[in-house]
Amino acid sequence: MDMQISSDQPADDALPFYRPHGNEIALFERAWRNRLPVLIKGPTGCGKTRFVQHMAARLGRPLYTVACHDDLSASDLVGRHLIGADGTYWSDGPLTRAVREGAICYLDEVVEARKDTTVVLHPLTDDRRILPLERTGETLQAPPGFMLVVSYNPGYQNLLKGMKPSTRQRFLAVSFDFPSPELELEVLVGETGIDPAGGERLVRVANALRALKDHDLEEGASTRLLVYAATLIRDGCDAREACRAALVEPLSDDDETLAALMGVVDVILG
Repeated sequence: MDMQISSDQPADDALPFYRPHGNEIALFERAWRNRLPVLIKGPTGCGKTRFVQHMAARLGRPLYTVACHDDLSASDLVGRHLIGADGTYWSDGPLTRAVREGAICYLDEVVEARKDTTVVLHPLTDDRRILPLERTGETLQAPPGFMLVVSYNPGYQNLLKGMKPSTRQRFLAVSFDFPSPELELEVLVGETGIDPAGGERLVRVANALRALKDHDLEEGASTRLLVYAATLIRDGCDAREACRAALVEPLSDDDETLAALMGVVDVILG
């Protein structure tokens, strides 16, 4: 039988702040009810992690988040034997703990991890939903509440660091992008309490900087950086200085590019 969302689901205002871009909330709930893994694709700072936090709270599930990196191995996810005062003992990794507890396990930027992690994930992403622990001889059956969620930024991928089609096709997938100006303004006001007029100017700055992405920048100004700028302004920082610190300097180290970006800021802020 499919799992049902509890009737005592918390009210939206009690959850981590999130405003949907489309039907991603309903899709995630259906995936969880039907025990399907989910892949989230989107640029840096567009809300992927916040969305997973929101959904874990919405579904009342514990959340284990792993920020993947070049040195992350299968053992880091599954666990390893350690030496303590009383001898050797087994220590579960975050993926194993999530399976045991029926939690949501979120692997952020999964393609950054070492390739041996893929072998560990595959049995959890088909109808077996198992996690073999070779070093302990256990085979864990994922309970109904367990869910595997992974994310990555397609804009950063290359031939050496991409997700194999055979792995991608094990997941439902949803694409994220930066929100519309109206929704992004709502996020800024809701997250930081900035006045709507000031927030609207920041959104205009961010979209102007994003328009330069294909020309001079590898990445556009993220919603996360926009929240940083709004937070500084809400705390009394000059808007121009807040934009420099949060929206311009993080995007480039080139002096000419920085000057051009500040020119965009000056035009919009006046």
